Amino acid sequence: MLTSDWWRSAAIYQVYVRSFADGNGDGTGDLAGVRARLPYLADLGVDALWFNPWYPSPMIDGGYDVADYRDIHPAFGTLADAEKLIAEALDRGIRTIVDIVPNHISGAHPWFRAALAAGPGSAERELFHFRPGLGEHGERPPNAWRSQFGGSAWTRTTGPDGTPGEWYLHLFAPEQPDLNWAHPRVRAEHEEVLRFWLDRGVAGVRIDSAALPAKAPDLPDFTEGRDPHPYVDRDELHDIYRSWRRVADSYDGERALIGEIWLPDTERFARYLRPDELHTAFNFDFLACPWDAAGLRASIEATLAAHAPVGAPATWLLSNHDVTRTVTRYGRADSSFDFAAKAHGIPTDRALGTRRARAAALLTLALPGPVYIYQGEELGLPEVEDIPTDRLQDPMYFRSGGTDPGRDGCRVPMPWSGHEPPYGFGTSGDPWLPQPGDWAELTAEAQAADPASMLALYRAALRLRRTEPGLGDGPIRLLDTAEGVLAFTREGAFGCVLNLTGQPVALPGHREVLLASGPLRDGLLPPDTAVWLRLDGEAA
Repeated sequence: MLTSDWWRSAAIYQVYVRSFADGNGDGTGDLAGVRARLPYLADLGVDALWFNPWYPSPMIDGGYDVADYRDIHPAFGTLADAEKLIAEALDRGIRTIVDIVPNHISGAHPWFRAALAAGPGSAERELFHFRPGLGEHGERPPNAWRSQFGGSAWTRTTGPDGTPGEWYLHLFAPEQPDLNWAHPRVRAEHEEVLRFWLDRGVAGVRIDSAALPAKAPDLPDFTEGRDPHPYVDRDELHDIYRSWRRVADSYDGERALIGEIWLPDTERFARYLRPDELHTAFNFDFLACPWDAAGLRASIEATLAAHAPVGAPATWLLSNHDVTRTVTRYGRADSSFDFAAKAHGIPTDRALGTRRARAAALLTLALPGPVYIYQGEELGLPEVEDIPTDRLQDPMYFRSGGTDPGRDGCRVPMPWSGHEPPYGFGTSGDPWLPQPGDWAELTAEAQAADPASMLALYRAALRLRRTEPGLGDGPIRLLDTAEGVLAFTREGAFGCVLNLTGQPVALPGHREVLLASGPLRDGLLPPDTAVWLRLDGEAA
């Protein structure tokens, strides 16, 4: 059961509002739709909901281009709707986590509009990174930095008379200008935004691109891997997050700060989790790991070792709104994940991917610390890879010239009921992204009636996770096993065994099978299958 340190053991469900449930029939998910589905989320057994940005936004980057941090996007509802949702979810024992985007804002934000209007040298432009260009007429960008979405990280402004002006920095899309975190007004504003949502009862904040906001003052060119990085993992960030922690700690009820931090250096990663900084951070090494026993074990061991010195719990997740869905990824010859490797037309075996995704669900839910479940994973949804090009919206697709498939395929609206689109997502027959015609068997309604479904597996696992004293945060003992088998024990004689070999394997001595991701065969554990056991005294 959860203590006041709820964030150490919570099962957290990620809600991509636009695609979760449509309450008003306009084809776009909204807060009314989420409120109507709270019974489903309570039955699923999650402890908290993490909402992707729900703020007013032009939606150039799925809401991560924020125009106003203190309101709700009109397509999703109102601030009053959000307050009702936070309260109603809490009445069901479900906490709320909001998404804060500190690195950049929308080009439609009042600050950036004022900066463009004020011109070079103004106080308004000091809140961003405006620079004159290089070359005789300033025609070249100030440096060679590249956008995360492809192309230059700089865009040139145009003056009222049509003449070209200064350049501004954007590590993502041009419509997402980077903020200057060396400016005290930027820091003060974000602390006030933090208080705004904590005052409304949110239990935590997920920090987008948390390793990026601070920049080297001179914005230098650099060579990746040779020079100090001018905008990733800057030491100045730690003072920023210490100030955020002081804000969070001033509230009752354990308000958690959760970082999205992609860093290969585990020691540098762990620095963000010191007792006076962030509470937890996403474990992307585990997410990106291929379906391989040795690799998964190494990732688990490295993750736990990195977190131990700072006393923070590790987090576990298989997917999110940016990543190819688990069922599809695990059905490929290369089951790892790398943004640089994304491409069109990669073959996948959906049945194999589903079998592995079921086993992976039991693995992650048995590991120590909080776990994140992206909406639709509990239904076993595959990546949608045939969205018509005229319906695609992700800037990753457009900025790459179409070579990157983008992230829309994992953001297709949820199927709830019925035999054809929109599958109960809303009353509109045309959701904002089209759903496949073969999802009738994947709807929540269909799976609720099937005891062998992915939904039934998740519900059973989450129920056991709440009642088994050894699950959630706490010690773990990885066992010596045959090659291709991953096994560990938790307190209370709980054991988890995962078979990644090509042959059935024998189980250790046990008193009871608590849950299996697939049927056992003559008492043996089949390939690509996981099982939870109540071990006998000798095996434990």
